[in-house]
Amino acid sequence: MKQYEAVIEALKENGGYATLGQLYQDALKFPDAEWKTKTPFASIRRIVQVRDEIFKIRPGLWALESERDKVMEIFSEDKSKPKAREYTHSFYQGLVTEIGNLKGFQTFVPAQDKNRPYAQKKLKDIATLTEFYPFTYPEVLRQAITIDVTWFNKRHFAASFFEIEHSTDIHRSLLKFVELQDFRSDFFIVADAHRKAEFEDKISLAAFSPIQSFVKFIDYNNVANLHTKMTEVVLAENAVF
Repeated sequence: MKQYEAVIEALKENGGYATLGQLYQDALKFPDAEWKTKTPFASIRRIVQVRDEIFKIRPGLWALESERDKVMEIFSEDKSKPKAREYTHSFYQGLVTEIGNLKGFQTFVPAQDKNRPYAQKKLKDIATLTEFYPFTYPEVLRQAITIDVTWFNKRHFAASFFEIEHSTDIHRSLLKFVELQDFRSDFFIVADAHRKAEFEDKISLAAFSPIQSFVKFIDYNNVANLHTKMTEVVLAENAVF
């Protein structure tokens, strides 16, 4: 199997699309593929850029040309398509969860999201926790447990909270973060880059002054790029150690 064929097969097995991080993991697994290079990650990046069988959906996310119609329906920018909205939300929810796993955190997604799709899996297949650690009072936990992704440290405290804001109101997510302001946790709003101005407008309100210095905005492209870089580092370390 040639290198480009391994990448194409990895895309097929992933539903016709994948991040570079997913391709790093999957394309190198085929036993009959010939990767006679010290820089296989660079080879994969080159392949997705030059092969006519592959096109870029958005930065860091690639798909098979033969699956273009299906994939673009899934990742449609048309906000009137509820399935596309839900899928984009769960896809980036999955990326954030996998990044947490790669960084050594325990990860949790809410019960109502566990069966949402992520590539050819479900979110419950990649989150490492099935129960939310009760690290504080019940009335606070009721808000915390609904947040899209939580990373827990080894002491079972919440290290980071992430809300994925594809089409919903950022204001509601910030209210959840206010309830958790007494903890030494990081808070993130994850959304398309065009919503950053909306985020800055909302976080500047006096009501959110207690958390203004704790909440950061991350756009989708940076999430995909971080997923790629973290995967590359972890795979390289595994190969060495």
